[in-house]
Amino acid sequence: MKLSDWARKEGIQYVTAWRMWRSNKIPYPTKQLPTGTIIVSCEERSIANDHTVIYGRVSSPSKKEDLSRQLERCRTFCLANGWIIEHEYKEIASGLNDKRKVLNKILSNPPKRLVVEHKDRLTRFGFNYIEVLLNKLGCEVVVINRDFIEETDLIKDMIAIITSFCCRLYGLRRGRSKGRQIKETISSD
Repeated sequence: MKLSDWARKEGIQYVTAWRMWRSNKIPYPTKQLPTGTIIVSCEERSIANDHTVIYGRVSSPSKKEDLSRQLERCRTFCLANGWIIEHEYKEIASGLNDKRKVLNKILSNPPKRLVVEHKDRLTRFGFNYIEVLLNKLGCEVVVINRDFIEETDLIKDMIAIITSFCCRLYGLRRGRSKGRQIKETISSD
């Protein structure tokens, strides 16, 4: 089919489709006729390769607007690469939390391709482990902005880690003292 017809079918402007063709980002075989007409061969596309999932995460409900902006940027990126989005996942949870329901749902049945805006949206620590694991399971992890690091978020994460460790340490001490009190109460009776 002609490039203009393909653009209309995909719901994008012709200029965008032409730019995608020029940068070789159309996911189908293409050829240019001597007349200049660009032909897109859509028949050879495999449905199995279309399993693209978008994941967005923010750490608090006050950042909910940023979540929709994240997903919009991921949608635009997928469209520019010619990927069909099968599902969008969004979550409000700390990047340090390892019991995130939505992320665990994605990891239990990994898609063919997982798109996130920044690697810290997937997880704060241990991103490389998750990426290697998903690659072994046949899932490509695509990070739009790999080099992005927001210093304030890193500082908040460091404070959260220290707070968590302090709570565990003081909780253990308190637990031991409570245990001693209980033993003393029992043995005195």
